Amino acid sequence: MNKHDTALVDPAAIIASSARIGPYAVVESDVRIGDRTEIRSHSCIKRFSTLDSDNTVYEGVILGGEPQDLGYSECESFLRIGSRNRIRENVTMHRGAQPGSETVVGSDCLIMAGAHVAHNCRLGDRVIIANNVALAGYVDVADASFISGGVVVHQFTRIGRLAMIGGNSKIVQDCLPFVITDGAPGRASGLNIVGLRRAGCTSSSIQGLKKAYRILLRSSLSLENAVDLMKELKDTLVDELIDFVSSSKRGFCR
Repeated sequence: MNKHDTALVDPAAIIASSARIGPYAVVESDVRIGDRTEIRSHSCIKRFSTLDSDNTVYEGVILGGEPQDLGYSECESFLRIGSRNRIRENVTMHRGAQPGSETVVGSDCLIMAGAHVAHNCRLGDRVIIANNVALAGYVDVADASFISGGVVVHQFTRIGRLAMIGGNSKIVQDCLPFVITDGAPGRASGLNIVGLRRAGCTSSSIQGLKKAYRILLRSSLSLENAVDLMKELKDTLVDELIDFVSSSKRGFCR
C-alpha cells in the first residue's frame, strides 16, 4: 500500500498492496480496498465499506456513512462498490439502514461532484450520475442510465436501463427504461435514441420501441390493453419495457 504520511488508516482495514491512500484521508476498520484503487486527499472511507479494484475516489468524498434514517440504530450494514468507478469530489454514499443490508454500486460508473447516494440504493453498471443529484433511500438505478445534474429522486423509485433523466427533474415515480424523463414532476418526453444507438441496439429494436412508446404513452388504451398490444411486437427490448411497467409499484412517469 502506498500511503501518505498524513493519512489515518486503521490497522484492521484490508488494503491491497497496489492501492494508494492520499494526504489526510481516513480509512476506518472493517474496510476493504482492492487493487489499484486510489483514495485521494481528505476523503473518508467508513466502516463496513468495500471497494473493488481500479476505483478512483476524489477529494472530500465520504463513503459508508451512517444512514440519514430516523429509524436507524447502530448496526453492521454495508456499502459495496464494484470496479473502475470514478467517484468525484464531495460525493456521499451511505450504507444500509438495517442489520445486514447494503447499498450497492456496480462497476464502470461515474458519480459526479456533490451527488448523494442514500442508504439501500442499488446502482447497476455504467451508470452516470451528474453533479448534485440526490437519490433517496432504496432507489434502484439500472445499467447504463444517465441522471443529469440537480435531479432529486423519491425513495423506492426505480430508474430503468438506458433511461435518461433531464436536469433538475423531480422524480416521484418509476422512470421507464429506454425513455427520456424530464420535468417537475417528471414526464416521459421521448425515447433515448442517442443512448440506444450508443448501446448498439439495432434499428429494428429501436423501431419496435417507438411503436411500444406510442402504444403505452400516446394512446388512450388502458395499461392492460396497451401491454397486450405491445406483446404482439415480439421484441426483446419491448419485452423488457413490458416487464418493467408490469412490476411497477409506484406507477411510472408518463
